[in-house]
Amino acid sequence: MRIFVLVILLCISIYIGYIFSKKYKIRANFFQALVFLCQKFDVEINFSRERVKNIFLNLDEKEKTKLHGLDLNYLSFIDKESSLEKDILFKNINFLKEEEKDLIFMFFRGLGRSDVDSQSKEIKNFQSRFEVISSNAVSENKKYGSLSIKLGLIAGIFIFIIFI
Repeated sequence: MRIFVLVILLCISIYIGYIFSKKYKIRANFFQALVFLCQKFDVEINFSRERVKNIFLNLDEKEKTKLHGLDLNYLSFIDKESSLEKDILFKNINFLKEEEKDLIFMFFRGLGRSDVDSQSKEIKNFQSRFEVISSNAVSENKKYGSLSIKLGLIAGIFIFIIFI
């Protein structure tokens, strides 16, 4: 019975490490999708003069899942179901830092509010900022993503050895 409890504790510590690892991967994927979204906005607004809502509706499903509902929250604002508030825009998104939320909120608040040239410059500005954050998130994922699982395993083995 004692060994069984220790094995469960080992599994729990590995699972906690996996949860932390997943957070880093989600952040990296989110910012990569945000950079892709900026690129898509820039191309679509400049060349096809597509509306913001249609750009969101025509996103790939893979990119939509990486955005974790941010696109749907913004579409509800466009459809006048809700006002553009920070809490509503980031509903169910809890892996971002507060300054990142502020930056993303400023990006979405400015979408579709100016002429094409100004909008394109603004999108490129935000895209460069998102690329910096994305590269940091990818490097954090490489550093700490696998490290979290390994630390969870080591902690579990440590607990196992101490109680045996």
